[in-house]
Order: sequence, then structure tokens, then C-alpha cells
Amino acid sequence: MSAAMVLLGLLGRGPGHGYELKVAHDAWFPAAKPLAFGQVYASLGRLERDGLVETVEVQPGDGPERTVYALTDAGRAALDRWLAEPEQPVSHSADDLVRKTVTALRLGVDHDRFLDGQHRSYVALMRELTRERTRTEEPGARIALDHRLAHLDADLRWLAETRERVRGLAAAGGGTTTGGGDR
Repeated sequence: MSAAMVLLGLLGRGPGHGYELKVAHDAWFPAAKPLAFGQVYASLGRLERDGLVETVEVQPGDGPERTVYALTDAGRAALDRWLAEPEQPVSHSADDLVRKTVTALRLGVDHDRFLDGQHRSYVALMRELTRERTRTEEPGARIALDHRLAHLDADLRWLAETRERVRGLAAAGGGTTTGGGDR
């Protein structure tokens, strides 16, 4: 997901300045990593350079001036195109959990201990996000939390299947450290 496209989406509601956009982003995606101010202002600069947003006002204040941005017609068209294009599913896994698990198993790390640690970590995060979802009434934030929880649940099922696979390999006399003998 491009932060710049989300900023265009936030400006689709009406003009705003960088601080407002950052706060709105973090409210829309409470389970995601907060957007850094530097990323907001750098993205707005590129969007303005590319003619997708324009400065409509500069507000003086006690601190630095606040530049208020608005979508241009080209920005609205770019936002509409982005929203009309289906997001492509990822066809390969580059997930850190998969990489770390395969590496640990290939190196002969105690698989029960490793997988138990991963399981506990995921369950703890799921509990935290579930509590957050219970407290959240904003529909967009709930949808984002539902998505995150569904992915964590899928990872937990994958961890359970991995445990069964590893145990099956061990019972059959195979191993997970042979460097290519996965079944």
C-alpha cells in the first residue's frame, strides 16, 4: 500500500494539512505502524510536484505555518483509478515468520520451543487487538483490526500445521535440518 495513495484518500474527504492527515491516517489504521511525519510531508511534496495535490492555504500559528492541501482533478482521477484496481494477492511468501521458522528448523533449533514462543507471541497480540477492536466503534478501524486478526489467525493455523509436519518428519526418521528434504 502506498502511503501517498492513502493521503490522496484522506484528502478525498476535503482539504487538510500534514498534521491532520497523519492523525487521520493513524485513526483509520490503528493496528498499523503509525505514519511518520517525515513520510507525510515527503509524500505531500511529491504529490504536489506531480500535480495530484495543490496548496490551497497557508495557516499561520504559534509554531510553523501549516500548509493546507487539496486534491487536484488529476489527484482525484489518480485516487479513483487506484480504488478501481483490485489489489493483487501475494503469490509468494516473503513473510518474516516463514523465513525465520524455516531458518530455525533447518539449523536444528528446538522446534517445540521455537514454535511455542511464536504461538505465545501471536496469541498475545491477538488478545490485545481483540480488546482494541471491542473498544473501537469507528467502522474503518474495526475493519482494519478484523483484517489484522484474520491474518494472525491464519499464521497460528500455519504454525500448528508446521508443528504437525515437523513432528511427522521426526517420527518418520527424517529431519528438518537436511537442507532440502522438505516433504
